Amino acid sequence: MCDTLVVVDQDRVLFAKNSDRGPNEAQILDWQPRQTYPAGSSLRCTWIEIPQVRATHAVLLSRPFWMWGAEMGANEHGVVIGNEAVFTRAPYAKNGLTGMDLLRLALERASDAQSAADTIVGLLETHGQGGGCGHEHRNFTYHNSFLIADPTRAIVLETAGRAWATQDVRGVRSISNVLSIPGFAERHGDRVKTWAGAGATRRSRTECLGQNVRKPADLAVILRDHGEGLAVPAYSFVRGGLTAPCVHAGGVIASSQTTGSWISELSRQGVRHWATGTAAPCVSIFKPVAVDQPLDVGNPTDRFDEASLWWRGERLHRRVIGNAAEFLPRLTLQRLPVECGWFDDPPESHDAFRRAAQMTDRWIEAAEQDGPPVDTRPWFVRSYWRKRNSRARFPKLRDSASARALASAGE
Repeated sequence: MCDTLVVVDQDRVLFAKNSDRGPNEAQILDWQPRQTYPAGSSLRCTWIEIPQVRATHAVLLSRPFWMWGAEMGANEHGVVIGNEAVFTRAPYAKNGLTGMDLLRLALERASDAQSAADTIVGLLETHGQGGGCGHEHRNFTYHNSFLIADPTRAIVLETAGRAWATQDVRGVRSISNVLSIPGFAERHGDRVKTWAGAGATRRSRTECLGQNVRKPADLAVILRDHGEGLAVPAYSFVRGGLTAPCVHAGGVIASSQTTGSWISELSRQGVRHWATGTAAPCVSIFKPVAVDQPLDVGNPTDRFDEASLWWRGERLHRRVIGNAAEFLPRLTLQRLPVECGWFDDPPESHDAFRRAAQMTDRWIEAAEQDGPPVDTRPWFVRSYWRKRNSRARFPKLRDSASARALASAGE
């Protein structure tokens, strides 16, 4: 489950996405350079092999560790794309290109939003979409919608099997786990599965909040939103925290976690991108990233790995989110001046990532100093996360002092 938002102004386009997947499904920032290939080359995507083109563009992807495709990303020409799972009445193929494959292929092969949409449509009609899309539950599959942007425009592309529809964006537009193009949605939408995914609720929320967006920092506020009037996550027994843009896992039927977040500002004068590279944007830091500035962020899997950026972020996230009311306000105050400076005047990526790592390490140390850990979440959420931690071989949380230590921790 995911949410993607775009704001198309006269002289720029603002883009933001939360990627929601399994809580242990680490998402890696993946830099791929421009490449050329011999005639007749083939390409292995997540599940199927297709013909390769002669040349591909440089891309930066936010990609689930086990997939070839990506949840979101950008290319060297300033094209950005986010995709959403949508549930339709069209048949689901056992094999084909995943929505994440289609997204990456479009970024590697297209130089503007229209050609990216055309690329996805052409691949969809030729190869179809299908195959397992879940990590722990490989039989879980869905169809896809896309929000595609470049410095001058944005396009919504929605699919149902090999059927598709597009819509040009004017002003504010968001997509979520629900078909939303008039006519196409009524013909193809699956109401029951769509309800379970809570996509309509989140799409309404992000589109409403998007009306007040003026700068990239405003997008970060939306991606961290826990719902109307809520500073911390709220959980339902059925869907956990799936009804707000900043998704927190814990439902017994539908349970997703925001595992990566992305923001872009696109204009003819230049493009800028920021990504967390970690889960839970409410406890993460948006750091400037660039297609031509690769970094070593580790190679995470679904097992805890102290050396990877994503799992290091989980050391903080899984320690503090149980007592969010105590920790989040203090963490936010310490993060705010640094992050706002990075939105206004981004430093080099390696400098920002180094400082962000230092801040995260200090927060972890402060949270683990002394005293028993506190978890105020409902019992079913605590039970859910105990299982996820066990599956990931996550280290046992050390005793810590909740808010007192974090409040005294400097930048």
